[in-house]
Amino acid sequence: MSLANTNAQSVVLSARSIGKYFYTPEKLKVLKDVQFDAYKGEFLTLVGKSGSGKSTLLYCLSTMDTDYEGDLFIDGERITGKHPTQLAAIRNHSIGFVFQFHYLLPEFSCLKNVMIPALKLGKYAYKEVEERAYQKLEILGVQDQALKPASKLSGGQQQRVSIARALINDPKIIMCDEPTGNLDSKNTQIVFDIFKQLAQNNAQTIIAVTHDTDFAAASDRTIELADGRIIN
Repeated sequence: MSLANTNAQSVVLSARSIGKYFYTPEKLKVLKDVQFDAYKGEFLTLVGKSGSGKSTLLYCLSTMDTDYEGDLFIDGERITGKHPTQLAAIRNHSIGFVFQFHYLLPEFSCLKNVMIPALKLGKYAYKEVEERAYQKLEILGVQDQALKPASKLSGGQQQRVSIARALINDPKIIMCDEPTGNLDSKNTQIVFDIFKQLAQNNAQTIIAVTHDTDFAAASDRTIELADGRIIN
């Protein structure tokens, strides 16, 4: 099934009437008729108070949470209802993830951490994956840390390595949950600039949940949620 849209060439992700319930401790609707499009090369931020539903929405958009109402489309293709194996392939190919905590394997080198999603994808030979990982680390300005264990890096460096890992398969969409939540102002600016460049130069779409009002204000567009609805 395809999604007809006048801007179909530039729409990368479409959410249509997304609804979501939590059932414990009691039934509560946490997303209510959420509907928007995200465009190729757009740096989009999701904001709202704690409990507004922004992180819940991100996990539905990422296909990691499939228990929702409505329809999700990526590149015009309906993703809702696909088998978990198909969703895993879509995530590995089309979506990169950056979280508040870097989730690097501490005993692995930075290089090996970046290589993992590409090795899992199985599209490239090992040597080519290694070369691609070095290239991504270079883009992030941490190629000199490639062979160090991830545990030996500073917090800002670790987050840049985690972004390199998110980029290894050249995803169309990079989804971020509070990507600067643990960083100081200097490293926050570095990460913001990286996302801006990825959107502008690589035409990759950034969708980032953030509490940082300055970070959000400087992005291309901000969607604000309150009580599970888009209000702006």
